Parts: sequence; C-alpha cells; structure tokens
Amino acid sequence: MANAIKINETTWRIEDGGVRFLLLCGTEKAALIDTGMNTPNAREIAEDLTDLPLILINTHADPDHISGNGAFEEFYMSPNEEENYKNFNGKGTILPVKEGDIIDLGDRALRIIDIPGHTPGSIAILDEKNRVLISGDTVQDGHIFMFGPMRNLDEFIESLKHLSGFTGSFDEIYPMHGSFPVKPELIGQLLEGANEVKAGTASGQKVEFFGNKALLYQFPYAGLLCDIEG
Repeated sequence: MANAIKINETTWRIEDGGVRFLLLCGTEKAALIDTGMNTPNAREIAEDLTDLPLILINTHADPDHISGNGAFEEFYMSPNEEENYKNFNGKGTILPVKEGDIIDLGDRALRIIDIPGHTPGSIAILDEKNRVLISGDTVQDGHIFMFGPMRNLDEFIESLKHLSGFTGSFDEIYPMHGSFPVKPELIGQLLEGANEVKAGTASGQKVEFFGNKALLYQFPYAGLLCDIEG
C-alpha cells in the first residue's frame, strides 16, 4: 500500500514499494509528479492531501511511473516519450513539454529540463523557489536501468553534463528510487561512473533483472545496469 509522507506544508512524497512519486502544491493548483507502479488510485491519494485543482507531470513513461495515469484525461510529458508511453498501453492526451518550459502552480514555478538517456523523453523538474531538482530515474543512488530498448548511454552522459550546469540552482535532489533526498554531488559521481563504463575501464558483473540479463556496474554511490556487449 502506498504511503504518503509529508515533506513540508506544500510537498509530499508517496512511497510505492521501490518507487516514489510526488505531490507539489502552489497557491493556485497542485502537481502530481508521476503516478507510481502499483497505484491506479494515485489521483485519489493526491486529492486526499489537497483541495487544489490537480495536474499531472510525468518524468518519463516506464511502467513503474504511470500506473495511475488512467485517471487523467491529459498530462504533461515530453513528446519524445510518446513511443515509450504507448509501448506500455498508456492512455490519455500528452501535453508536450520541453526544455525551458515553466509550469506555474501559483508562487511555485516548475522549470522543465530535458535529460534524455534513461529514456528518450526523460525530464527533470526544477522547483525554483524551493531549490529542489526532481530527477526522475536519471539521478539516484539505486540501480539505474540503462539496458534494453529506449536506453542510450551517450545521451545519459550528455544529460548529466547538462544537469551539472544547474547545480547552483538547487540544494537537494528528489529521485524516484533509492535514498531520499540525495545531494547535488551525485550528478558528478554518476557522470564519472558512466564515462568509465563508456571507456571500458569499469568492471561489470552479469546479473538478471526481471528475466533480462544485464551488466551491473556497481559503484560506491550507485549502480548502472547496462547491455551485455555481443
């Protein structure tokens, strides 16, 4: 059962097993960020926490982030994520967002940052007033899935470089997996590790995840699950 945990008077994290999603409230409306893995009632959970009009923003369309999307007729998502969303039978109308777009909840501006790599349309969301970066799956201290279709290690590396340029704008990172919160320094650590994987200087171990074989590059700060070459 999902567990809603209050972060402050206007922010909640909802823990859904190994994944989480977020509720952010402004003065005019509220935003649900993702809808979890086993929570078709994600909208009900959010509406129990706030009376504000509710919108939905998806960081990406992997199935553990969209289980409650069906309760929304429309939602914000990168158009580059549409194929991934449809692959998992996602329903509803995508309201496209891109780098630099602002979604204002009322005295709470959310800036969209494009971070492809983990998926083609992954986005981060910068909560400017509260100096928080919502990173989806791209920045976390758990196992980051970079194997199988829709993953691109080169784009992942470039996105980490891109996020590094925003580190003066946030003090904490809210990831959708792993520890909560994490520090901005994790971006640079992940970039170093990903570059080692690309260069072939990191050592990976063959593992199996959900019936799929991958190489796990386990670093002290996080793990990268990548394709097995050949």
